[in-house]
Amino acid sequence: MKKLISLAVASFFALGAWGESVSLDGEWDLSFWAQPRPKIDCPSKAKPEKTIKAKVPGNVEIDMLAAGIIDDPLVKDNVYKLRKYEGYQWLYSRTFTAPKLQDEARAILHLRGVDTLADIFINGKKVGSTDNMLIAHKLDITDFLKDGENKIEILLSSVVIEAYKHSYAMACTRVRHCDGLEVRKAPHMYGWDIMPRLVSAGIWKSVSIDVQKPEHLEDVFWLTNKLDVENKTARMTVQFRVATRFEKFDNLRYNIELKRNGKVFYSWKNNRMQSNNVRAQFNLEKVDFWWPRTMGEPALYEATLSLVDENGNVVDKDVRKIGIRIIALDYADVYPDKDGKFQFIINGKPMFAFGTNWVQVDGLHSRDEALIDQVLENMKDLNCNMVRCWGGNVYECDKFYEFCDENGIMIWQDFTMGCSLASQSDKFKKEIAYEVQQVVRRLRSHPSIAMWAGNNENDIALNWGFREFKIDPSRDEISRVVLPRVLFSEDITRPYLPSSPYVSPDVYSGKAKPSEDHLWGPRGYYKTPFYTESSAKFISEIGYHGCPNRESLEKMFSKDCVHPWGKGEKGIDFNHEWQCKAVTSFAWQKHGYEAGRNRLMARQTKIIFGDIPNDLDDFISASQFVQAEAKKYFIEMMRTKKGNKTGILWWNLRDGWPVISDSITDYYNSKKLAYYFIKRVQETTCVMINDNFEVLCANEKLTPRKVSVKVRDVDSGKVLLDLAEIEIDSNSLKKLATIEKQNGQGMLIIEYTVDGKKLENHYLYGKPPFKLDQCKKWVKALNIERN
Repeated sequence: MKKLISLAVASFFALGAWGESVSLDGEWDLSFWAQPRPKIDCPSKAKPEKTIKAKVPGNVEIDMLAAGIIDDPLVKDNVYKLRKYEGYQWLYSRTFTAPKLQDEARAILHLRGVDTLADIFINGKKVGSTDNMLIAHKLDITDFLKDGENKIEILLSSVVIEAYKHSYAMACTRVRHCDGLEVRKAPHMYGWDIMPRLVSAGIWKSVSIDVQKPEHLEDVFWLTNKLDVENKTARMTVQFRVATRFEKFDNLRYNIELKRNGKVFYSWKNNRMQSNNVRAQFNLEKVDFWWPRTMGEPALYEATLSLVDENGNVVDKDVRKIGIRIIALDYADVYPDKDGKFQFIINGKPMFAFGTNWVQVDGLHSRDEALIDQVLENMKDLNCNMVRCWGGNVYECDKFYEFCDENGIMIWQDFTMGCSLASQSDKFKKEIAYEVQQVVRRLRSHPSIAMWAGNNENDIALNWGFREFKIDPSRDEISRVVLPRVLFSEDITRPYLPSSPYVSPDVYSGKAKPSEDHLWGPRGYYKTPFYTESSAKFISEIGYHGCPNRESLEKMFSKDCVHPWGKGEKGIDFNHEWQCKAVTSFAWQKHGYEAGRNRLMARQTKIIFGDIPNDLDDFISASQFVQAEAKKYFIEMMRTKKGNKTGILWWNLRDGWPVISDSITDYYNSKKLAYYFIKRVQETTCVMINDNFEVLCANEKLTPRKVSVKVRDVDSGKVLLDLAEIEIDSNSLKKLATIEKQNGQGMLIIEYTVDGKKLENHYLYGKPPFKLDQCKKWVKALNIERN
């Protein structure tokens, strides 16, 4: 059996190394059966229940739906009817013609995404196995090929049955779905509060057979050593590895070229190598730096690294876009006598971050790339300057990272673990170290990657199950030892956060509080001290529920269940389909239905309006108004304290499934009211009013801005402030005025211009309960064009 070779996959493959490529995407045969004991370990032993046509990339559920075997899992409670297929084996097969090989070239089977436990056979012989959905796998299959037609078979086994072999640490907190802890598969697939349980299988990314030439580039990494913004200079490094035959090495050279806007900016050619591991450093002048979108231009250079022979012929080359920038994190816990810090520093300049948490695009990940474009455009439209890739998801496709590079959106990248203690076994340590190495090598040249984070909420989750024992998260060797060791080897240019939120030794002992936190808590009124008096400098999760639009409800529910309550008590007795969309991990078990998230949404609505509307359209309007005001308030709460507060990443932009949640666009990309409110308060230069009726302007740009402001009451039309043009310093917060405190309830319109551009914001004043009809009138006065 051939071993797996290096799995590092760059965003842009080295162009010359891979000659002729044979795509294996398209139609395959898919056979399946309930996994027996012992499991089938060879395709020739299989006795399928059924064989159907399948598409690659794909998921088995999509193929079964197309074949009429299952109902659409997106609607009603159909997703929970898929439980029995968690115990199945799946066999993908097809034929192909092998590529022609010359000059000691090798044929590499490139599996970009296999979900999850797979044995791979070529012409009846096993060539390798995979056990990780989250990274690409490459197998050298040269010696298994024959001239003419060949056959490939990929045999998938049940991850759930495999999980039965494992026992779990006492400190494991994801007890309901601990079967996902030992298997490297997207955690959300075992069920989460934002996703149903959908333990899928399939070949979810493209497959090809690539021709690898014996001389080629590997592990290319472009980085910035230092820079001087004022003098526009920088020192850069590109490091890489050359795979080659010994007798060819002395005749090889490398060339470096940078282009900006199609013109050659820097060139360094015909360089000899002393070793096949190369580090080249060079100085640049008149540099355009990469900045987050709110601070400046995210300048990119086309960087080409070429491997050439003694005659100057290109043997291989790696082409990708890079940005010249340095990112640091100014971090300190919050102490009673010493304020904390959690601020990203870009090219020496402090940054205020605002943006969203990025979750799964779809529960069936083969659909991700087809759906991602609109989500990315929405993130840009909202002017997000940072996005946090949540640790319950897959690592996103290249398109995601390239988009963030091009649009100045910084990425906080969680490694894929969340809400529990990761296995501490030696076997798992090796597996996660290898996974992280491959992820880092794939992504580290992207200028948008701002920080690596060890996991989502593992530190705080350790005490969810055993609060009495107060478990110290510093004992977790994965986040404290294994991952830092990998990063020390693979990327020392970025900050690393062991967990989000991070429980440092002083936070654990009670001496301090975390400077970065997730603010969920009681989910009550959004102006309570839980939110307004939080000591956190940076909020990386915070949310508020909002009901989807009616057209989305009509897509996800059967006709009889669109109205949530039927004959039950409103806000309490949600019908069974609404309960399924709440959501819960084990709704396929009769005792597993939970309406808690629905009741939360209803309760939040009642807090603001004093009652829960029975009419569905009124309930949608009320719920969306509450969500919109809450999320707008959270962002303004942080931005109006710029300097003391340093960032907020709200939860979340879009649902990966038709559910009831905190998202501001649903699975069908239908925008809730909160989308439009957030867009207004995430302007680069924004005028806001706080609860003390202070009018403030936050400017994130690195240049001064000229602002004029008018504030008027919606109901009376009274003008409370009319400021002529005033200059706002770069990267600053300025108090413009304090207006007369307003009594009762109402809404103030803030009309302002920034360097001549007309913008608008608003401020809702008064204490609840409000009247829904009045709030509808106020929203109408905002002149928001919903689309």
